[in-house]
Amino acid sequence: MSTPVIETEEHRALRASVAALGKRYGREYFARVVAEGKHTDELWAEAAKLGYLGVNLPEEYGGGGGGIAELSIVLEELGAAGCPLLMLVVSPAICGTVIARFGTEEQKRTWLPGLADGSRKMAFGITEPDAGSNSHRITTTARRDPATGEWVLNGRKVFISGVDIAEATLIVGRTEDARTGKLKPCLFIVPRDAAGFGRSRISMELGAPEKQFELTLDDVRLPPDALVGEEDAGLLQLFAGLNPERVMTAAFALGMGRYAVGRAVDYARTRQVWKAPIGAHQAIAHPLAQVHIELELARLMMQKAAHLYDAGDDAGAGEAANMAKYAAAEAAVRAVDQAVHTLGGNGLTREYGLASLITAARVARIAPVSREMILNYVSHQSLGLPKSY
Repeated sequence: MSTPVIETEEHRALRASVAALGKRYGREYFARVVAEGKHTDELWAEAAKLGYLGVNLPEEYGGGGGGIAELSIVLEELGAAGCPLLMLVVSPAICGTVIARFGTEEQKRTWLPGLADGSRKMAFGITEPDAGSNSHRITTTARRDPATGEWVLNGRKVFISGVDIAEATLIVGRTEDARTGKLKPCLFIVPRDAAGFGRSRISMELGAPEKQFELTLDDVRLPPDALVGEEDAGLLQLFAGLNPERVMTAAFALGMGRYAVGRAVDYARTRQVWKAPIGAHQAIAHPLAQVHIELELARLMMQKAAHLYDAGDDAGAGEAANMAKYAAAEAAVRAVDQAVHTLGGNGLTREYGLASLITAARVARIAPVSREMILNYVSHQSLGLPKSY
């Protein structure tokens, strides 16, 4: 696919280098890892060695000194090669960004070098069984023990990725505001082996190296320095992680869509049923051209969102990141559907690696926030329409 002219020379070089790495592994490697119930450790290690995993983190802590714009390129190109790394969304993008922006010096020294070089991973826990996409209904609570100063966490989380391979999980809890009595969101680093911190794997139809878990926090005691950032910052710190998450989800979807279209185009160029390749027929060519256009448009919005976020415009990035996630998810679903349709029966075989994307493409529509909640956000925040809830 063509590279947008708005990218810098450095961005184009990064995109080409990551694409070359992805090509060395590809969909066959990814499918084999999934089939064997393993993790993409080899790809993760090589991407780390090349400096791609921490490209968004500060240089003084071992990162590349770039931003979400650079990290989204890494995820998109690996996805376009058929071997996306979902933990890029969670570990360096969400957790690394939050710690880099709001963590103490000790937290930065402890976590950022490992997140940057891939030797440490961190999961992110926000979704709850009864809250869904409504972060204001989170019921996981954190209170201080007046006798010890420790934090005590209680609650449940669900659909949390990669907890089994992460040393800790950045948990979103709620503390009581002493002035108003209202609950406000706060972020806590919970070690994997913390007493009272339990996990159970969720059986998923989705084939992915990263497993999903339900978490229980039963009087989990944490030291005072487990809190990331200020207790009074609330939503500011939370959305410092959620906006990059939306941008990276867009990158994940774009990579998937590009892979699907690439496979379909290759097939349409060579598959001949009558006198010419099927790609010569407009009934095949036009739908593929349409999804290609939709993917390119979604990428432009993703780039805008990443630029705004990296420039420090959190308000502007919030709107753009939601729009980018929505556009990329819709484009990816249509791209996968059209790719499978182009191949016909072959689109459902293991040989072409497209059938599994039918399920995977839905993920971007429903996670980390549903498309309906994004439409709510745009109608309320962008258009100024009244809320229905």
